[in-house]
Amino acid sequence: MNTESKVDDTVTQLLATTQEALDDLKALEPVFLDVRALTSVMDWLVVASGTSSRHVKSLADNVLMKAKEQGIRPLGVEGERVGEWVLVDFGDVVVHVMQPATRSFYDLERLWSVQVSQPQEL
Repeated sequence: MNTESKVDDTVTQLLATTQEALDDLKALEPVFLDVRALTSVMDWLVVASGTSSRHVKSLADNVLMKAKEQGIRPLGVEGERVGEWVLVDFGDVVVHVMQPATRSFYDLERLWSVQVSQPQEL
């Protein structure tokens, strides 16, 4: 198995694990965005909402726990203490769990869904 195939398998497994973890605790409107054509920083951006700070923290914790069960550790986690917006960075996959007002304000789905376009020739 080549290295690229192994990375793809790990990312696919992490996406499935993330979806399962979010579904288990009834995340609101989870969205999985393929951003490979937009950035080299990550391949996938996952955005989901929780109904309260406790729910947001629980969703992020469940993602972390299920990933750990698969042997996948995050590069970093931010925002756990407050629970308005928790970011879990797995490198190729970055998970954002937010309260609905925060999600609406920052509108990451729209920001990262911008179509790549070429400038018109003069």
